[in-house]
Amino acid sequence: MPVASLVSGNPVSEGRLEIVRPRARPAATTGPEDAVLLAACRRGEQRAMEALYHQYKRRVFGLCHQIAGAADAEEVAQEVFVRVFRGLPTFRGDSQLGTWIYRLAVNAALSYVAKRGRRGEIGDEDLDRVAAPEDVRRDPRLSEKVEAAMARLPAGYRAILTLHDVEGLSHEECAEILDCRVGTSKSQLHKARARMREFLGPELAADRASGAPADAPSDPNGDA
Repeated sequence: MPVASLVSGNPVSEGRLEIVRPRARPAATTGPEDAVLLAACRRGEQRAMEALYHQYKRRVFGLCHQIAGAADAEEVAQEVFVRVFRGLPTFRGDSQLGTWIYRLAVNAALSYVAKRGRRGEIGDEDLDRVAAPEDVRRDPRLSEKVEAAMARLPAGYRAILTLHDVEGLSHEECAEILDCRVGTSKSQLHKARARMREFLGPELAADRASGAPADAPSDPNGDA
């Protein structure tokens, strides 16, 4: 799902570039329904495979879109589902189904970007918290600016921003998907937000000079 369709009118909330999240939900739910669906997929039942695809296609496409770019999102998403269905027979359930699919999607998208010569950054160094701009204005064009800034980020930064700020996953879930430590997830998110602040700075300065409307109130319940 493109960032342009997710940015709210109030793009700052407790240090976050406020990208509207879907309804609160965990990364995935491992329960009887998933067990039945997995069993049916492993038996090769077409309806079950279609159900699995439709359950995750929008989230997978959204991740691929943000990390690999709009032009290649469909191709990468198709590759993800090829990996999903090939991997189902050996999926042991050590992680939640959704977490496993997210990991496949992120890895496929990052690999695709690497092949194009634009590698992402998933490092392990600490970084002090860097807040998003505090004076972002209500701007109907903001979604386009944010999406353009996202496209300039290294793929790894796009991955953590999409997982945490778009999909609403916790740092524990992000770390499991990215196969890194929770501290790494947090530091990468701060770096990604700082880079977004850097990219959006000139645009925000131009908005202030043109006399854009005052900020909308921020959400006090946002988490880092």
